[in-house]
Amino acid sequence: MPIPPALLTPDLSTPSDGVYPQPLRPTLAGQNSQFITSSTHSLIPPQPKAAPPTSTVEASKRLAAWTAVDRHIHPEHKVIGIGSGSTVPYVVERIVSQGRSVNKDRVFIPTGFQSKELIVNAQLLLGDVDQYPVIDVTIDGADEVDHDLNCIKGGGGCHLREKVLAEAADTFVLVADYRKNSSVLGTMFKQGIPIEVVPFAYTKILQNLHLIGSPNASLRMAKAKAGPVVSDNGNFIIDAPFPEDLMKDPYTLLTRIKMLTGVVEVGLFCHMAKSAYFGNADGSVTIKWHDGRVEQVQADKSPLAEKPPAP
Repeated sequence: MPIPPALLTPDLSTPSDGVYPQPLRPTLAGQNSQFITSSTHSLIPPQPKAAPPTSTVEASKRLAAWTAVDRHIHPEHKVIGIGSGSTVPYVVERIVSQGRSVNKDRVFIPTGFQSKELIVNAQLLLGDVDQYPVIDVTIDGADEVDHDLNCIKGGGGCHLREKVLAEAADTFVLVADYRKNSSVLGTMFKQGIPIEVVPFAYTKILQNLHLIGSPNASLRMAKAKAGPVVSDNGNFIIDAPFPEDLMKDPYTLLTRIKMLTGVVEVGLFCHMAKSAYFGNADGSVTIKWHDGRVEQVQADKSPLAEKPPAP
């Protein structure tokens, strides 16, 4: 009797000496993800994928990202959430600079397609929140952050997955440039609150949003395709600007919007972040903490002021 080809497949079961963190539960296939060990890494060191800053804003993003990574991503942190947005490439860049010996024992969880590609291109181990529902640290960007560290997220359409990773993290950290630092949400980010909705219900949800205080709420339309933006989850996104008096109490507004039938997730993150890092135009970093403290890191003390090691 011939041997079925499947029985000739090499054994890919998990070795007992795998170096990566043990998932808190098996994958849906009942397999463990630890079959990758440090010996399988390419001999070519990964190269940072973030382009050199070409403007004050880009330099500010890098400054915020590098400072946050230096303060919150330590060798003992093995499961790390990587957010989305224009500041996140600098987060990955700084993590890669910590060296292969540290990163070989880590798993990185993405919030969307962009961060997944950053992780893969940097030759870091890609993980999934299904396997690692508890994350040590998640670092993510923001569209705007208020004085209480409430923030608007979802300009890139990833706020559902971003919120999942934020809630899963023991420590959730925001990074942004100085333009995102605000006292009241909606002051700087005028597009409105991003709201992910099931396509079937978007018209009714728009009507409801108009009634509760956002008469200009609208379906987000794509730029390079005909029709609306479709999220990584196959849903539509509505942008709903609200007046300042409602934005002063974002948690109440979040609750009202989330209760609308057909709403999947709201791009208001309230009472979640431990700290927020803002790179400033003068090379300094402003750090807001969840307990109300505000810290200033002067330009000569920032990571960008570090001198490269002597050859």
